[in-house]
Amino acid sequence: MIVNGERLEGQPNGALWWPAARLLVVSDLHFEKGTALARRGHGPLPPFDTRETLARIEALVAALGPTTLIALGDSFHDEQGPATLDGEERARIRALTAVTDWVWITGNHDPEPPRDLGGRAAPEVHFGGLHFRHEPRADAEAGEVAGHLHPKAAVSVRGRRVTRACFATDGRRLVMPAFGAYTGGLNVLDRAFAGLFPGPFHAWMLGDRLRAVASTRLSG
Repeated sequence: MIVNGERLEGQPNGALWWPAARLLVVSDLHFEKGTALARRGHGPLPPFDTRETLARIEALVAALGPTTLIALGDSFHDEQGPATLDGEERARIRALTAVTDWVWITGNHDPEPPRDLGGRAAPEVHFGGLHFRHEPRADAEAGEVAGHLHPKAAVSVRGRRVTRACFATDGRRLVMPAFGAYTGGLNVLDRAFAGLFPGPFHAWMLGDRLRAVASTRLSG
């Protein structure tokens, strides 16, 4: 996919790879969401989502060898998340922040990123023609890459409705899917996206491989 002239590679698991910059982006990890839900009495979800999400990031780092890794906000589900990590999880995060220039973008769930896990924090960062922030802005400059909305898309295939998390882009901006193991999604035809994509766009739906679907083929 091309965003503001930069060639990017969406990964089938929802990460974004920029080969020319050796830059990897993951959005909305929501580490410790399972623990947070259990703490609030919202069902018996096992608190192992952090480990599953970490394993997927570790595999990407091993395979791609990024120089820079951007965690695009809402890396933790709530402000107590960093404190509830166990020792093994802390060590694994520190190992990742030690081998990359790891950037914690601040999000609405984690306005104060962790201070003891390595990496550096910023409200947004700029590389080349791209601008990385957590929440997309309708008036943003070309080249915005954001998360926050957890986009998903639905399409009819041989009479069957298929729904997948997706990247959404019109070539000017890109909204990334959530990468965390316990994250849901919002349909890209929801009015929350209307100001971001006033014209045609494509949903790159996740699966065994990415599939680009024109917005005119999507269903609400």
